[in-house]
Amino acid sequence: MSRSPASSGLLPMPGSPSSSWALYRARFASVFQNTDTSVLVAFWLFGLINNVLYVIILSAAQDLVGSDVPKGLVLLADVLPSFLTKLVAPYFIHRVPYWLRIIVFVAGSSLGMFMIALTPPDKSVGAKMAGVIFASLTSGAGELSFLGLTHYYGHMSLAAWGSGTGAAGLVGAGLYVMFTDWIGFSVRNSLLASAFLPIIMLVSFFLILPRGPLREGEGAKEYQAVPEQELVQDDVEDGMPTLNSASSLLSPSPSAASTVFAADNLDSLSKFRANLRRTKSLFFPYMLPLLLVYVAEYTINQGVSPTLLFPLESTPLKEYRDFYPMYGFLYQLGVFISRSSIAFVRIRHLYFPSLLQVGNLVVLMLHALLPFLPSVYIVFVIIFWEGLLGGAVYVNTFAEIMQNVPASEREFSLGATSVSDSGGICIAGFVSMAIELRLCKWQVQHGRDWCKKIQVG
Repeated sequence: MSRSPASSGLLPMPGSPSSSWALYRARFASVFQNTDTSVLVAFWLFGLINNVLYVIILSAAQDLVGSDVPKGLVLLADVLPSFLTKLVAPYFIHRVPYWLRIIVFVAGSSLGMFMIALTPPDKSVGAKMAGVIFASLTSGAGELSFLGLTHYYGHMSLAAWGSGTGAAGLVGAGLYVMFTDWIGFSVRNSLLASAFLPIIMLVSFFLILPRGPLREGEGAKEYQAVPEQELVQDDVEDGMPTLNSASSLLSPSPSAASTVFAADNLDSLSKFRANLRRTKSLFFPYMLPLLLVYVAEYTINQGVSPTLLFPLESTPLKEYRDFYPMYGFLYQLGVFISRSSIAFVRIRHLYFPSLLQVGNLVVLMLHALLPFLPSVYIVFVIIFWEGLLGGAVYVNTFAEIMQNVPASEREFSLGATSVSDSGGICIAGFVSMAIELRLCKWQVQHGRDWCKKIQVG
């Protein structure tokens, strides 16, 4: 059952019947009134560091493989391991304590980046992709773990995580553009510097994050199936402790009803089937729109944008290789803004922005084939708009789960739904590999050979 914005702690849409400027200001203040700043900082850093290496790798894709290898290959190496991790890990990762997960994530991410950076430019692309795969495995496990961790810390931890992941795109793409284009660092040195960033994750978890809510929930590690039977209200009330609204929001344990009526002796197969049933119930309202938006936007980013080139004299850029990271920066700027807006603006009809994203894909692909957009600045605006839509669908999907899914199923649901973004990116990776080289070949045949003037960095 959905709740009002007031009861959920989220702000109404400006101009909606439930909003006025006075009410909006009051609710804005109440959002942060009882929020632990250390929780916000910790989850913002989790989102930033867990995603920033992924963005840096994609920003460097063109320099890593050149114009003769489709950038979709880098995308697949960066996402497919993460997708597989998210597909299977929610069914067993809850058995691993969070402190141990953090250490593994930091070690794996740094090792992957060192492998990429230290591979000589003239060596096989496969050696670089091995490092990308290693970093991807830890990033995927990190995302579903931190999303599950928000269950213990309430809605504002999700808002901070979403803002951090958006900032990761902005910081990652911005740093790579700054290092390689403005300062003049080599690709190798830029990647080496980024290999030390995961250390911040250790500081965030062990020194900044309050551990109390997590410790209180350590006794409820197992996902438990709720029996498929009607519960008598009096029985529920007799078996449930009384909780106020604040404690129920931050409660680290499954709901009392599931604790009282869960079958303690369920075997592993029964628990697996129960989780599959939960996953099926999540598909159409949450997983499918998230899948669609990611298929569209990453097909744009990796398959179409490398061919969205203009004569250099008509643009603010100096080289043709500069288009790709600039598009990536503008996309991540839009993602950051929209993912940071969840406490202020909510989108409940998730399919609408997903379909708008498909429209962006159609427009930009048509322009790559039959150029009709007169200026690169129009493409800049479309790419920024693409980022706004993608970030909005991502963070609002998980906000809807936080609001509508019962507390006893919320931790699993948040982690399981995260498979949709990686699944969508994987699909986009295969599509991008098929279309990028074809678009480039089409352009060369029609007198636009700019896409062939980009070499490995």
